[in-house]
Amino acid sequence: MSSFEQKYNDGIVKGFLISALVWGIASMLVGVWIAFQMVYPELNIGPYFTFGRLRPLHTNAAIFGFALSIIFATGYHTVQRLCRVRIWSDKLANLHLALYNLSIILAAITLPLGLSQSKEYAELEWPLDLLIVIWFVIFIVNYFGTIFTREEKQLYVAIWFYIASWVTIPILFIVNNLSIPVSWIKSYSVYAGVYDANIQWWYGHNAVAFVLTTPFLGLMYYYLPKHIKQPIYSHRLSIIHFWSLIFIYIWAGPHHLLYSPLPDWLQTTGMVFSIMLWMPSWGGMLNGFLTLTQAKEKIKTDATLKMILVGITFYGMSTFEGPLLSIRSVSGLGHNTDWIIGHVHGGTLGWVGMMSFAAIYYLVPRIWNTNLYSEKLANFHFWVATLGILLYIVSMWVSGITEGSMWRAIDSTGALKYPNWVQITETLKPYRLFRGIGGGLYFIGLLTMIYNVIRTIRTSGNGFKEIDLRVGLKEAKA
Repeated sequence: MSSFEQKYNDGIVKGFLISALVWGIASMLVGVWIAFQMVYPELNIGPYFTFGRLRPLHTNAAIFGFALSIIFATGYHTVQRLCRVRIWSDKLANLHLALYNLSIILAAITLPLGLSQSKEYAELEWPLDLLIVIWFVIFIVNYFGTIFTREEKQLYVAIWFYIASWVTIPILFIVNNLSIPVSWIKSYSVYAGVYDANIQWWYGHNAVAFVLTTPFLGLMYYYLPKHIKQPIYSHRLSIIHFWSLIFIYIWAGPHHLLYSPLPDWLQTTGMVFSIMLWMPSWGGMLNGFLTLTQAKEKIKTDATLKMILVGITFYGMSTFEGPLLSIRSVSGLGHNTDWIIGHVHGGTLGWVGMMSFAAIYYLVPRIWNTNLYSEKLANFHFWVATLGILLYIVSMWVSGITEGSMWRAIDSTGALKYPNWVQITETLKPYRLFRGIGGGLYFIGLLTMIYNVIRTIRTSGNGFKEIDLRVGLKEAKA
């Protein structure tokens, strides 16, 4: 292979794309299963396959298996193009890929066994926490090494959003997971009581911010203009979006602890910063929409662009709904109900999922140097996934508001009108059935995409070998 063809390392991008597909199937299959467990309790098969064991498996596989694989794939792909230099160390990149997948495999084994710290998005026990820190440090060294050796002087805003993630995630993860081991499979947090809750939701909310938001905004700012071959609508707005978002987001965690023993001033601070998030979030959404207006005709036929459009739409919806739910009076109705489940999945299925699918459809033909096998299948995927999201979210909105209202309802004597929890659960069953059906449709869309991707790779004749990188090089020069 010539030096021209060796300009970029796209083998590592392939590796993380394949990881995303594998963990995508696992996470969403478990997600559909546990959705139907809420309707049909007999699907709980003890002790390893109950809702309590499978739910953290679903969230970890979806966030840290599927979504993080997409983040690393696009991170490696974009930094090489935008810096016009090969990744700093191929060996470190391969080690990162191997240790990363090892940690997800071990998580998939330990969580159904009940080995858990019982902290949201941080359930893994301390040996796995250490393994995660090791491969994340390896990745950060490699990523910043690439930036420091770059040939392109200016750093495009997409890299800024990725950097915000790489800097913040380790701080959040390490501080929240500080624990005292009592054995190889058990540890206890160094924090207790309300302090533990405050640290947990500082971490939990910002895991959403710096795993499920900022890197996907970086993804949007790179792949959207590249795909339509038009510049981002406003580079100035993207910079304002970046700085205001990362400053405000970090302080919004206490809104998860309204009506708790957390000091009132801290609850109010979290609520105020959450409401302030409307502005930068919608600034980024508008920047994406206004960029899309430059390719209005292409949206009609291009499945990748449709997914970006729906992704940005759900980003706007989720970043409106989140601040709304942080208001005390609204939280009093919605907190701990199915409404929150709908809100979370509006962001994950709509924003993260659709942007991830768009990235896969963009990358696979280019990385494997071929054409997408079937645009019709991609369009089918788009429509069935969109229908699945809508069924899921609308059913959870109705279920959540119904649930919150029944919890709060009182009779003429001032007693609870529905003191029997089972009665409320029976009322919610039809909505939860539609939630399961919606998730099933979304899963069908994922399987369609995987079939499309496999056929695309087969038509390339390259399989999983190193490819001719001249296509990527021409893109970087464009």
